[in-house]
Amino acid sequence: MFSFEQLKKSLLVSLWFAFLTFPLLVIKVDPIERTVLWRWENMAFVAIGSFLISLLVHVFYKQQERRRVRRAAGGIVESEPLIQVILKEPKYLYPMSIAVLLCSLVFPHLFSTYQTNILITALMYVMLGLGLNIVVGLAGLLDLGYVAFYAVGAYSYALLNYHFDVSFWIALPIGALLAAMFGVLLGFPVLRLRGDYLAIVTLGFGEIIRLILENWNEFSQGPSGISNISRPGFFGMELSLDSAILYLYYIMIAMVVFTIFVVNRLQDSRIGRAWVALREDEIACQAMGIDKRKTKLTAFALGATWAGMVGVIFAAKTTFINPASFTFLESAIILCIVVLGGMGSIFGVIVGALVLILLPEYLRALSDYRMLAFGAVLVTMMIFRPQGVVANIRRSYQFKPKPESEGR
Repeated sequence: MFSFEQLKKSLLVSLWFAFLTFPLLVIKVDPIERTVLWRWENMAFVAIGSFLISLLVHVFYKQQERRRVRRAAGGIVESEPLIQVILKEPKYLYPMSIAVLLCSLVFPHLFSTYQTNILITALMYVMLGLGLNIVVGLAGLLDLGYVAFYAVGAYSYALLNYHFDVSFWIALPIGALLAAMFGVLLGFPVLRLRGDYLAIVTLGFGEIIRLILENWNEFSQGPSGISNISRPGFFGMELSLDSAILYLYYIMIAMVVFTIFVVNRLQDSRIGRAWVALREDEIACQAMGIDKRKTKLTAFALGATWAGMVGVIFAAKTTFINPASFTFLESAIILCIVVLGGMGSIFGVIVGALVLILLPEYLRALSDYRMLAFGAVLVTMMIFRPQGVVANIRRSYQFKPKPESEGR
């Protein structure tokens, strides 16, 4: 079943994984006793495990290839995955959406405050992922500085609340507007850039914003950050910590539903089709008369708007922010959500956000190895589903001429 070349390749893969994990799994330093413990059995487990997994992946791909050839020879058209059928059919999609919404509404009453707090964080990343999905998934503009707009929203509420005692509900649209303005400011210099060059410039923009916040002490309080930020108010009532978490949870449910509705409408609108055209072929898009500058600036501005709103919510949730909360790692996580979930797919981004945020939290039982297990899940996912958990449905348009009787 296995050729010599495949066994050799799997052996090299196992040696490579053993080399990569050597410092983490084999060497254990005790700084108190000043001793080094060598755990060679871990290295053996990694080598054997990666060798077997490599062989299983080879078998999987061989079976897929044989099945594809057999189907092509028999003239059989491959059926769509079940999730794609559900997403295309309203008779399945609407009941499923209502069921998920009802489960979300009763979730805090069935589980602890800790679980509710974790889910609030996951819902925040759902909004961030849907916002970045506009820029990366629909418009095809690789943005590695998305966390900058997140920081703008958070600091806009923190500073307004600190200096002028502005409430959460007033700061929410202000933070969104300021983030949109920064999105336009970022968009102008990168109108002619694509691919790696665009990624480098946006990455630099995100780092510039973080360094300004970290070093401009008179404006942002520097590395010390801003504390005692007010939580969302409910008609002037004083809420306990548990009540405030519950209230913020329902705010997040409403915001996520609003975000899904707006992003879905944008996707089906004229500007949404222009984004997709820009992503597929920029030259053909311009040749068809689409204003490339306006399309790109709109994508950056609308994507940044959602990041600004989530930034305001983040500041209200934690009641303390500092520049360390807005590093490049945050941008990388949000981008992973979009890529893992499925670029351009709303449902895929939601699934990706829930997996990426909840999985590390529930892998805490693995202690030191939870991030290793988390990384292994991501690598496995990218091997078997490179298009994402839920691939975006490629739209096709078909011209149907009217019958001759109707034309008369």
